[in-house]
Amino acid sequence: AQAEVWDYAVNKVSEKSELANDKTPKASQYHKPLLEFSGSCAGCAETSYARLVTQLFGDRMFISNATGCSSIWGNPAATSPYTVNACGHGPAWNNSLFEDNAEHGMGLEVGYEAEQNRLVAATEKLLETEGLSDSFKDAATAWLENRNDSLKSRAAADAYIAQLEDNGSDAAKEILADKSFLSKKSFWIFGGDGWAYDIGFGGLDHVLASGRNVNVFVFDTEVYSNTGGQASKASNLGQVAQFAAAGKTTKKKSLAEIEMSYGYVYVAQVAMGANMAQTLKAIAEAEAYDGPSLVIGYSPCEMHSIKKGGMMHCQEEMKRAVDCGYWNLFRFNPAAPEGKKFTLDSKEPKGGYQDFLMNEARYASLTRSFPERAKELFAENEEAAMERYAHLLKLKDMYADA
Repeated sequence: AQAEVWDYAVNKVSEKSELANDKTPKASQYHKPLLEFSGSCAGCAETSYARLVTQLFGDRMFISNATGCSSIWGNPAATSPYTVNACGHGPAWNNSLFEDNAEHGMGLEVGYEAEQNRLVAATEKLLETEGLSDSFKDAATAWLENRNDSLKSRAAADAYIAQLEDNGSDAAKEILADKSFLSKKSFWIFGGDGWAYDIGFGGLDHVLASGRNVNVFVFDTEVYSNTGGQASKASNLGQVAQFAAAGKTTKKKSLAEIEMSYGYVYVAQVAMGANMAQTLKAIAEAEAYDGPSLVIGYSPCEMHSIKKGGMMHCQEEMKRAVDCGYWNLFRFNPAAPEGKKFTLDSKEPKGGYQDFLMNEARYASLTRSFPERAKELFAENEEAAMERYAHLLKLKDMYADA
Protein backbone atom coordinates (compact mmCIF):
# COMPACT_ATOMS: atom_id res chain seq x y z
CA ALA A 1 0.00 0.00 0.00
CA GLN A 2 2.80 2.41 0.86
CA ALA A 3 4.51 1.64 -2.45
CA GLU A 4 1.38 2.77 -4.27
CA VAL A 5 1.26 5.98 -2.25
CA TRP A 6 4.93 6.59 -3.00
CA ASP A 7 4.48 6.00 -6.73
CA TYR A 8 1.54 8.38 -6.79
CA ALA A 9 3.45 11.09 -4.93
CA VAL A 10 6.45 10.81 -7.25
CA ASN A 11 4.61 10.46 -10.55
CA LYS A 12 1.42 12.46 -10.04
CA VAL A 13 2.25 15.26 -7.60
CA SER A 14 4.08 18.12 -9.30
CA GLU A 15 5.76 21.27 -8.05
CA LYS A 16 3.33 24.17 -7.62
CA SER A 17 5.71 26.90 -8.74
CA GLU A 18 2.87 29.35 -9.32
CA LEU A 19 2.02 29.15 -5.61
CA ALA A 20 5.59 29.15 -4.30
CA ASN A 21 7.45 32.12 -2.84
CA ASP A 22 9.76 32.92 0.05
CA LYS A 23 7.31 35.17 1.89
CA THR A 24 5.54 32.62 4.12
CA PRO A 25 6.49 29.17 5.46
CA LYS A 26 3.49 27.60 3.74
CA ALA A 27 4.23 29.14 0.34
CA SER A 28 7.91 28.19 0.55
CA GLN A 29 6.95 24.52 0.77
CA TYR A 30 5.50 24.52 -2.74
CA HIS A 31 9.09 24.65 -4.00
CA LYS A 32 10.60 21.25 -4.78
CA PRO A 33 13.17 20.31 -2.11
CA LEU A 34 16.55 19.71 -3.72
CA LEU A 35 17.74 17.75 -0.68
CA GLU A 36 16.19 14.29 -0.42
CA PHE A 37 16.79 11.08 1.58
CA SER A 38 19.84 12.32 3.43
CA GLY A 39 20.31 9.37 5.77
CA SER A 40 20.81 11.68 8.74
CA CYS A 41 19.63 10.78 12.23
CA ALA A 42 15.84 10.72 12.47
CA GLY A 43 14.55 14.17 13.34
CA CYS A 44 17.84 15.91 12.48
CA ALA A 45 17.50 19.69 12.60
CA GLU A 46 20.41 20.24 10.23
CA THR A 47 18.66 18.66 7.26
CA SER A 48 15.51 20.69 7.94
CA TYR A 49 17.48 23.91 7.56
CA ALA A 50 19.47 22.70 4.55
CA ARG A 51 16.34 21.45 2.79
CA LEU A 52 14.68 24.85 3.23
CA VAL A 53 17.69 26.64 1.76
CA THR A 54 17.58 24.34 -1.29
CA GLN A 55 13.88 25.02 -1.73
CA LEU A 56 14.59 28.75 -1.93
CA PHE A 57 17.86 28.86 -3.90
CA GLY A 58 18.76 25.28 -4.80
CA ASP A 59 18.53 25.66 -8.55
CA ARG A 60 21.47 28.11 -8.47
CA MET A 61 23.36 27.10 -5.33
CA PHE A 62 27.02 26.39 -4.75
CA ILE A 63 27.68 24.71 -1.38
CA SER A 64 31.03 24.47 0.36
CA ASN A 65 30.53 22.01 3.22
CA ALA A 66 32.84 21.62 6.20
CA THR A 67 33.67 18.09 7.28
CA GLY A 68 31.27 16.96 10.00
CA CYS A 69 27.72 15.67 10.32
CA SER A 70 26.52 17.82 7.42
CA SER A 71 29.18 16.36 5.11
CA ILE A 72 28.33 12.81 6.18
CA TRP A 73 24.61 13.05 5.49
CA GLY A 74 25.40 15.51 2.68
CA ASN A 75 27.45 13.11 0.58
CA PRO A 76 27.71 9.52 1.81
CA ALA A 77 29.93 7.33 -0.37
CA ALA A 78 28.56 6.56 -3.83
CA THR A 79 25.44 8.69 -3.51
CA SER A 80 24.19 12.20 -2.79
CA PRO A 81 20.94 13.45 -1.26
CA TYR A 82 21.19 16.68 -3.26
CA THR A 83 19.16 16.47 -6.46
CA VAL A 84 17.97 18.56 -9.41
CA ASN A 85 14.71 20.07 -10.56
CA ALA A 86 12.84 19.30 -13.78
CA CYS A 87 15.23 21.56 -15.71
CA GLY A 88 18.28 19.73 -14.42
CA HIS A 89 19.36 22.54 -12.12
CA GLY A 90 20.42 21.82 -8.54
CA PRO A 91 23.04 22.53 -5.88
CA ALA A 92 26.71 22.10 -6.78
CA TRP A 93 28.13 20.52 -3.61
CA ASN A 94 31.75 20.58 -2.49
CA ASN A 95 33.38 19.28 0.68
CA SER A 96 36.40 20.81 2.34
CA LEU A 97 38.11 20.18 5.65
CA PHE A 98 37.45 21.81 9.01
CA GLU A 99 40.23 24.34 8.76
CA ASP A 100 39.65 25.83 5.30
CA ASN A 101 35.97 25.43 4.45
CA ALA A 102 35.14 29.14 4.61
CA GLU A 103 38.11 30.02 2.41
CA HIS A 104 37.12 27.26 -0.01
CA GLY A 105 33.59 28.68 -0.22
CA MET A 106 34.91 32.18 -0.82
CA GLY A 107 37.15 30.79 -3.54
CA LEU A 108 34.11 29.43 -5.37
CA GLU A 109 32.53 32.89 -5.30
CA VAL A 110 35.73 34.63 -6.41
CA GLY A 111 36.11 32.17 -9.28
CA TYR A 112 32.50 32.72 -10.35
CA GLU A 113 33.02 36.49 -10.36
CA ALA A 114 36.10 36.07 -12.56
CA GLU A 115 34.10 33.93 -15.00
CA GLN A 116 31.27 36.45 -15.07
CA ASN A 117 33.68 39.32 -15.71
CA ARG A 118 35.17 37.39 -18.62
CA LEU A 119 31.70 36.73 -20.05
CA VAL A 120 30.77 40.39 -19.64
CA ALA A 121 33.89 41.45 -21.56
CA ALA A 122 33.17 38.88 -24.29
CA THR A 123 29.56 40.04 -24.57
CA GLU A 124 30.51 43.71 -24.78
CA LYS A 125 33.05 42.88 -27.50
CA LEU A 126 30.47 40.82 -29.39
CA LEU A 127 28.00 43.72 -29.24
CA GLU A 128 30.50 45.81 -31.21
CA THR A 129 30.12 43.41 -34.14
CA GLU A 130 28.20 44.76 -37.13
CA GLY A 131 25.12 43.04 -38.48
CA LEU A 132 23.67 41.85 -35.17
CA SER A 133 19.89 41.56 -35.00
CA ASP A 134 17.89 43.82 -32.71
CA SER A 135 16.67 40.76 -30.80
CA PHE A 136 20.29 39.73 -30.11
CA LYS A 137 21.25 43.21 -28.96
CA ASP A 138 18.18 43.39 -26.70
CA ALA A 139 18.88 39.99 -25.14
CA ALA A 140 22.58 40.70 -24.60
CA THR A 141 21.86 44.12 -23.09
CA ALA A 142 19.15 42.69 -20.84
CA TRP A 143 21.60 40.07 -19.57
CA LEU A 144 24.26 42.69 -18.85
CA GLU A 145 21.73 44.75 -16.90
CA ASN A 146 20.12 41.87 -14.97
CA ARG A 147 22.93 39.33 -14.50
CA ASN A 148 23.22 40.14 -10.78
CA ASP A 149 19.46 40.26 -10.15
CA SER A 150 18.46 36.98 -8.49
CA LEU A 151 14.87 37.29 -9.73
CA LYS A 152 15.60 38.29 -13.34
CA SER A 153 18.97 36.69 -14.01
CA ARG A 154 17.76 33.21 -15.02
CA ALA A 155 15.23 34.45 -17.59
CA ALA A 156 17.70 36.99 -18.98
CA ALA A 157 20.39 34.32 -19.28
CA ASP A 158 18.04 31.86 -21.01
CA ALA A 159 16.97 34.50 -23.53
CA TYR A 160 20.59 35.44 -24.20
CA ILE A 161 21.61 31.78 -24.61
CA ALA A 162 18.87 31.30 -27.22
CA GLN A 163 20.17 34.29 -29.18
CA LEU A 164 23.77 33.08 -28.91
CA GLU A 165 22.74 29.69 -30.33
CA ASP A 166 20.99 31.39 -33.24
CA ASN A 167 24.00 33.63 -33.85
CA GLY A 168 26.36 30.69 -34.29
CA SER A 169 29.57 32.75 -34.55
CA ASP A 170 32.85 31.63 -33.00
CA ALA A 171 32.55 34.43 -30.44
CA ALA A 172 29.05 33.26 -29.52
CA LYS A 173 30.25 29.66 -29.20
CA GLU A 174 33.00 30.74 -26.79
CA ILE A 175 30.39 32.34 -24.53
CA LEU A 176 28.11 29.31 -24.82
CA ALA A 177 30.94 27.06 -23.66
CA ASP A 178 30.49 28.61 -20.20
CA LYS A 179 26.77 29.33 -20.38
CA SER A 180 26.17 27.85 -16.92
CA PHE A 181 27.92 30.89 -15.45
CA LEU A 182 25.56 33.38 -17.11
CA SER A 183 22.86 33.18 -14.42
CA LYS A 184 23.42 34.54 -10.91
CA LYS A 185 24.59 31.95 -8.39
CA SER A 186 24.00 31.75 -4.64
CA PHE A 187 27.05 30.78 -2.59
CA TRP A 188 26.54 28.96 0.72
CA ILE A 189 29.05 27.73 3.25
CA PHE A 190 27.67 24.98 5.53
CA GLY A 191 29.19 23.64 8.73
CA GLY A 192 28.65 22.81 12.38
CA ASP A 193 29.70 24.63 15.52
CA GLY A 194 32.91 22.61 15.87
CA TRP A 195 33.99 24.15 12.57
CA ALA A 196 32.52 27.64 12.97
CA TYR A 197 33.25 28.32 16.64
CA ASP A 198 36.52 26.40 16.95
CA ILE A 199 38.68 24.81 14.29
CA GLY A 200 37.64 26.94 11.31
CA PHE A 201 36.87 30.16 13.16
CA GLY A 202 39.94 32.03 11.90
CA GLY A 203 39.05 31.34 8.29
CA LEU A 204 35.36 32.03 8.86
CA ASP A 205 36.12 35.39 10.44
CA HIS A 206 38.51 36.24 7.61
CA VAL A 207 35.93 35.41 4.94
CA LEU A 208 33.11 37.35 6.61
CA ALA A 209 35.44 40.31 7.15
CA SER A 210 36.43 40.24 3.47
CA GLY A 211 33.08 41.65 2.37
CA ARG A 212 32.58 38.96 -0.28
CA ASN A 213 29.01 38.05 -1.20
CA VAL A 214 28.84 34.64 0.50
CA ASN A 215 26.27 33.14 2.86
CA VAL A 216 27.25 31.05 5.87
CA PHE A 217 24.83 28.71 7.66
CA VAL A 218 26.03 27.25 10.95
CA PHE A 219 24.21 24.19 12.30
CA ASP A 220 24.70 24.86 16.02
CA THR A 221 24.33 21.62 17.97
CA GLU A 222 26.49 23.00 20.80
CA VAL A 223 28.76 19.95 20.58
CA TYR A 224 31.03 18.09 18.16
CA SER A 225 28.25 15.78 16.99
CA ASN A 226 29.98 13.78 14.27
CA THR A 227 33.06 12.83 16.28
CA GLY A 228 31.21 11.56 19.33
CA GLY A 229 30.09 14.51 21.41
CA GLN A 230 33.08 16.58 22.45
CA ALA A 231 32.61 20.04 23.96
CA SER A 232 33.08 23.04 21.68
CA LYS A 233 33.09 26.79 22.34
CA ALA A 234 29.40 26.62 21.42
CA SER A 235 28.75 24.31 24.38
CA ASN A 236 27.07 25.94 27.35
CA LEU A 237 27.62 26.22 31.09
CA GLY A 238 27.00 22.94 32.90
CA GLN A 239 26.69 20.91 29.71
CA VAL A 240 28.14 17.41 29.96
CA ALA A 241 30.24 16.30 27.00
CA GLN A 242 33.55 14.65 26.30
CA PHE A 243 36.32 16.87 27.73
CA ALA A 244 33.66 18.35 30.03
CA ALA A 245 32.50 15.29 31.97
CA ALA A 246 31.92 17.36 35.09
CA GLY A 247 30.03 20.07 33.22
CA LYS A 248 31.48 22.89 31.11
CA THR A 249 32.59 25.80 33.27
CA THR A 250 32.71 28.60 30.68
CA LYS A 251 30.00 30.49 28.81
CA LYS A 252 29.01 29.87 25.21
CA LYS A 253 30.94 31.92 22.68
CA SER A 254 28.86 34.70 21.10
CA LEU A 255 29.76 34.11 17.47
CA ALA A 256 26.88 36.27 16.26
CA GLU A 257 28.00 39.36 18.15
CA ILE A 258 31.63 38.91 17.11
CA GLU A 259 30.59 39.15 13.47
CA MET A 260 28.04 41.91 14.11
CA SER A 261 30.89 44.09 15.34
CA TYR A 262 32.07 44.59 11.74
CA GLY A 263 28.89 46.46 10.95
CA TYR A 264 28.67 45.17 7.38
CA VAL A 265 27.98 41.47 7.96
CA TYR A 266 24.35 40.29 7.94
CA VAL A 267 23.86 38.19 11.09
CA ALA A 268 20.86 36.20 12.32
CA GLN A 269 20.05 33.58 14.92
CA VAL A 270 17.14 31.29 14.11
CA ALA A 271 15.30 28.26 15.44
CA MET A 272 12.88 26.76 12.94
CA GLY A 273 10.60 25.08 15.46
CA ALA A 274 10.26 28.27 17.50
CA ASN A 275 9.46 30.66 14.66
CA MET A 276 9.26 29.36 11.10
CA ALA A 277 8.45 32.77 9.64
CA GLN A 278 11.51 34.34 11.28
CA THR A 279 13.73 31.51 10.03
CA LEU A 280 12.46 31.94 6.48
CA LYS A 281 12.81 35.72 6.63
CA ALA A 282 16.37 35.55 7.95
CA ILE A 283 17.50 33.12 5.24
CA ALA A 284 15.85 35.21 2.51
CA GLU A 285 17.35 38.44 3.86
CA ALA A 286 20.80 36.87 4.16
CA GLU A 287 20.77 35.73 0.54
CA ALA A 288 19.41 39.05 -0.72
CA TYR A 289 22.06 41.05 1.15
CA ASP A 290 24.86 42.14 -1.18
CA GLY A 291 27.69 41.15 1.12
CA PRO A 292 28.68 38.49 3.66
CA SER A 293 25.99 36.88 5.79
CA LEU A 294 25.94 34.54 8.79
CA VAL A 295 22.87 32.58 9.89
CA ILE A 296 23.19 30.44 13.02
CA GLY A 297 20.48 27.81 13.42
CA TYR A 298 19.81 26.14 16.77
CA SER A 299 19.99 22.42 16.05
CA PRO A 300 18.89 19.89 18.68
CA CYS A 301 20.90 16.71 18.29
CA GLU A 302 20.93 13.06 19.33
CA MET A 303 23.80 14.07 21.62
CA HIS A 304 21.39 16.22 23.64
CA SER A 305 19.43 13.11 24.68
CA ILE A 306 16.04 14.81 24.80
CA LYS A 307 13.81 12.90 27.20
CA LYS A 308 10.51 11.15 26.45
CA GLY A 309 10.68 10.76 22.70
CA GLY A 310 14.10 12.08 21.78
CA MET A 311 14.48 13.63 18.36
CA MET A 312 10.83 13.19 17.45
CA HIS A 313 10.46 16.33 19.57
CA CYS A 314 13.29 18.22 17.84
CA GLN A 315 11.15 21.11 16.58
CA GLU A 316 9.28 21.37 19.88
CA GLU A 317 12.59 21.49 21.74
CA MET A 318 13.61 24.50 19.66
CA LYS A 319 10.46 26.28 20.78
CA ARG A 320 11.11 25.43 24.42
CA ALA A 321 14.65 26.76 24.10
CA VAL A 322 13.43 30.10 22.79
CA ASP A 323 10.45 30.38 25.14
CA CYS A 324 12.59 30.00 28.25
CA GLY A 325 15.38 32.27 26.97
CA TYR A 326 18.00 29.57 26.39
CA TRP A 327 18.24 30.57 22.71
CA ASN A 328 17.51 34.01 21.26
CA LEU A 329 16.15 34.98 17.86
CA PHE A 330 17.38 38.17 16.21
CA ARG A 331 18.46 39.68 12.90
CA PHE A 332 21.06 42.34 12.13
CA ASN A 333 20.70 43.71 8.61
CA PRO A 334 23.26 46.36 7.58
CA ALA A 335 21.13 47.17 4.52
CA ALA A 336 18.08 48.12 6.60
CA PRO A 337 17.24 51.81 7.21
CA GLU A 338 18.71 53.56 10.23
CA GLY A 339 16.80 52.63 13.36
CA LYS A 340 15.75 49.27 11.91
CA LYS A 341 19.04 47.46 11.46
CA PHE A 342 18.63 45.24 14.54
CA THR A 343 15.46 43.23 15.14
CA LEU A 344 14.97 41.19 18.31
CA ASP A 345 12.48 38.49 17.37
CA SER A 346 12.48 36.71 20.74
CA LYS A 347 9.91 37.64 23.32
CA GLU A 348 10.75 38.01 26.98
CA PRO A 349 11.58 34.62 28.55
CA LYS A 350 8.52 32.91 29.99
CA GLY A 351 10.30 30.98 32.74
CA GLY A 352 10.81 27.26 33.05
CA TYR A 353 14.52 27.54 32.31
CA GLN A 354 15.61 24.79 34.70
CA ASP A 355 12.83 22.53 33.41
CA PHE A 356 14.25 22.96 29.91
CA LEU A 357 17.72 21.94 31.09
CA MET A 358 16.35 18.93 32.95
CA ASN A 359 14.57 17.72 29.82
CA GLU A 360 17.93 16.96 28.21
CA ALA A 361 20.32 14.35 29.59
CA ARG A 362 23.33 16.42 28.52
CA TYR A 363 22.42 18.59 31.52
CA ALA A 364 20.33 16.32 33.73
CA SER A 365 23.07 13.69 33.96
CA LEU A 366 25.24 16.13 35.91
CA THR A 367 22.70 16.15 38.77
CA ARG A 368 23.46 12.47 39.33
CA SER A 369 27.25 12.61 39.16
CA PHE A 370 27.86 16.04 40.74
CA PRO A 371 24.58 17.29 42.24
CA GLU A 372 25.96 20.35 44.04
CA ARG A 373 28.10 21.36 41.08
CA ALA A 374 25.10 20.91 38.80
CA LYS A 375 22.99 23.23 40.91
CA GLU A 376 25.69 25.90 40.81
CA LEU A 377 26.44 25.65 37.09
CA PHE A 378 22.79 25.52 36.06
CA ALA A 379 22.11 28.67 38.09
CA GLU A 380 25.04 30.36 36.32
CA ASN A 381 23.69 29.15 32.98
CA GLU A 382 20.28 30.71 33.61
CA GLU A 383 21.79 33.92 34.95
CA ALA A 384 23.98 34.24 31.84
CA ALA A 385 20.94 33.68 29.61
CA MET A 386 18.95 36.42 31.34
CA GLU A 387 21.93 38.78 31.09
CA ARG A 388 22.21 37.96 27.40
CA TYR A 389 18.57 38.81 26.76
CA ALA A 390 18.94 42.08 28.69
CA HIS A 391 21.99 42.85 26.57
CA LEU A 392 20.03 42.19 23.37
CA LEU A 393 17.35 44.61 24.57
CA LYS A 394 20.05 47.25 24.99
CA LEU A 395 21.31 46.54 21.48
CA LYS A 396 17.78 46.95 20.18
CA ASP A 397 17.49 50.35 21.87
CA MET A 398 20.95 51.38 20.72
CA TYR A 399 20.25 50.64 17.06
CA ALA A 400 16.79 52.20 17.31
CA ASP A 401 18.40 55.47 18.45
CA ALA A 402 21.07 55.41 15.75
